[in-house]
Amino acid sequence: MQNEINYGGCYCGNIRYKVVGMPKYAGVCYCGDCRKNVGAQSVSWITFPISDFEFEKGVPVSFKSSKNVVRSFCGICGTSLTYQNEIRKSEIDITLASLENPEKFPPRKLVFADEKLNWDIHLDLPRSDFTG
Repeated sequence: MQNEINYGGCYCGNIRYKVVGMPKYAGVCYCGDCRKNVGAQSVSWITFPISDFEFEKGVPVSFKSSKNVVRSFCGICGTSLTYQNEIRKSEIDITLASLENPEKFPPRKLVFADEKLNWDIHLDLPRSDFTG
């Protein structure tokens, strides 16, 4: 399992990535920043060591979405792909649904659950205010 390879990418296929090994964790984030950046009520993220991740095809568009955060997405189809926080330089968060097989990694915690929209579904998972 240590050298397991998982692939993913954007909707149109312009951007492809691979990640080797197992994730550190997976969670569902309800923060307002993620909601606005992705255009959904929540975002499921999966976290890997950055050394295990690489883009294999295409170059995503990156932008600084807040003080310590850089996000990337496909410049053609708009698929949100990654989140990097300067506080956690050795990690990268990948949108879980951009993996080829996201069902392999069900989220195990809720992040910023206090910011969840009232009409959103309830997931019975542990809560965390930080993705670490």
